Amino acid sequence: MDTLINIISEPFTWGIGVGLILLFLSWNSARKDKKHLKNELKRITKENADLQTHLGTQLKINAKGNETLQAQLDDMRQQNETLRMNIQTLQQKPGKVEQRKLEIMEIAVSTMREQAPGFAAAWEKSMRSAEDELQAAEGGFTKLIHKIVPGFRATPSISTTKDQDDADGKTIQIDSAKEG
Repeated sequence: MDTLINIISEPFTWGIGVGLILLFLSWNSARKDKKHLKNELKRITKENADLQTHLGTQLKINAKGNETLQAQLDDMRQQNETLRMNIQTLQQKPGKVEQRKLEIMEIAVSTMREQAPGFAAAWEKSMRSAEDELQAAEGGFTKLIHKIVPGFRATPSISTTKDQDDADGKTIQIDSAKEG
């Protein structure tokens, strides 16, 4: 037993004992950390797989939606082209050109009456203005109004009333109004 006490009383033995205790504590801490990191790695791997699955699903949904939108866009382009060609065909039918020219002249006459009656330059300016107005009206809201109310024009109708006496002395009322 004396030998055991001599061994324990040596500083070298104390150093080895303290070193072994520190080694055990360090090993135990490393084992816990390794276990924790392994669990964390499993959790992250599972979460990564879930996110990849979700991303794949989301990309499939977006691709399907984009394909649908692209198909609709192509259909709309085709319909637009068909409608454009139909409009051109309808505008070239007999009578349409004359009707359009008549509308242009009607708008030009009413504009000319308002601006400068009796001048040829004003007439030509009014004709160009009316033609531009009709070209602008061939699409959009104004075209819809023209289809619903065919007599609708941008300028109001001008109405004048004159009183005239006939041969018997009776007063006759004459009403002249621009037809729309």
